[in-house]
Amino acid sequence: MSIALPPSAAPRSAYPADVVPGPVRRRLLELAAGEAPVSAYLYDGEAAARRARQLRAALPPWAAVHYAVKANSFPGVVRALAPHVDGFEVASRSELELALAALRERDGGPAAGAPVPVVAAGPAKSVPVLTALVRAGVEAVNAESPLELHRISRIAVAEGTTARVTLRVNPVDIPVTGSLSMGGTASQFGIPEPDVPEVLGEALRLPGLDVTGFHIHAASNNLDADSQAAYLRWCVEWAAKTADAHGVDLRHVDIGGGIGVAFEEPAGERPFDTARFGELAGRVQPPPGVKVILEPGRFLVADCGWYAAEVTDVKHSYGSAFAVLRGGINHFQLPTSWELVHNIAVLPVERWPAGLPRPEAAGERVTVVGELCTPEDTLLRDVLVDRVRAGDLVVFPYAGSYGWEFAMHSFLGHPVAERHLL
Repeated sequence: MSIALPPSAAPRSAYPADVVPGPVRRRLLELAAGEAPVSAYLYDGEAAARRARQLRAALPPWAAVHYAVKANSFPGVVRALAPHVDGFEVASRSELELALAALRERDGGPAAGAPVPVVAAGPAKSVPVLTALVRAGVEAVNAESPLELHRISRIAVAEGTTARVTLRVNPVDIPVTGSLSMGGTASQFGIPEPDVPEVLGEALRLPGLDVTGFHIHAASNNLDADSQAAYLRWCVEWAAKTADAHGVDLRHVDIGGGIGVAFEEPAGERPFDTARFGELAGRVQPPPGVKVILEPGRFLVADCGWYAAEVTDVKHSYGSAFAVLRGGINHFQLPTSWELVHNIAVLPVERWPAGLPRPEAAGERVTVVGELCTPEDTLLRDVLVDRVRAGDLVVFPYAGSYGWEFAMHSFLGHPVAERHLL
């Protein structure tokens, strides 16, 4: 059986050290001066806030930006984003608590009778999760199945309240693609489009439910602004037509996330054109009173984070060079799971114990591996480095999304990566 590893980085070279911003370099070198080998995430909350402001300013007034907490749930990042987004998207009770705390800090609490600006998704929401969402009075629970609708109804009736719900729809066909597809194919996500009329009729008959619209999240990591805008238009038009046909008071169209990140931007990969997307979105005309929600996660936080790990050893084996890290897929699994080239910068560290040999690789291709007892613990292959030595730091930019949260922390029981807010 072959092992899935990141693709070869050849002919790429590692980024120069100055790709890492000065404040990040300084903080990493402070950490490297300690006794423990470095394995840490550094986050810049202002970088995330700046990205959120940029997206929000480009969009028309009928659009709302809800940050998908799953992308980075570090409390400092969530708090930094709160003043610059309209709300949050959550998928668990812990994420809900983070969002509610950030909103309380921002707003001092919701206005009387107003929904809390939180939407919730996930294909297997448990009764405790649904109960917490109903009690919190969230803006929408994106229901994934008829059974989930019945559970929400039962909870709302027992709580003496009305729960706002949308149907998550898995459409037959969608005008957008991405690195992950969750629509237009058989999946655990949402209600297949042919089943929507029957399920919608059931939802409208259930007590304790206020059906406000639809949620359609079909693809992720799309870098093309034109197709993303076409997808937004399609979602709005489909929702309006379906609501009209079935007597739904449409107030809410959630198009999910999907805006991509150019992981190789320093090497020339073209980033998502926010201004172009906003221009095209502005040409869409939702029905009066309809809010269109976007749930960006990766797009807001990918470039606010850096993962850095100390090189514990440099080894040569049968003509290949390896930089072995204090860390690996137990801390940063994204490059391996997504099979992408996630480039690095090498940050030299001059501190080294006297009399101890210091192996290095210079002017050659290096594979960056972790500390785990499996060859799957490979983060980057065949990248050309000027020099990397034991004791230096390897730094992965664009590690602010699906980094710490996405890793397999418990395997082998090594300490988890630290997290710091600049």
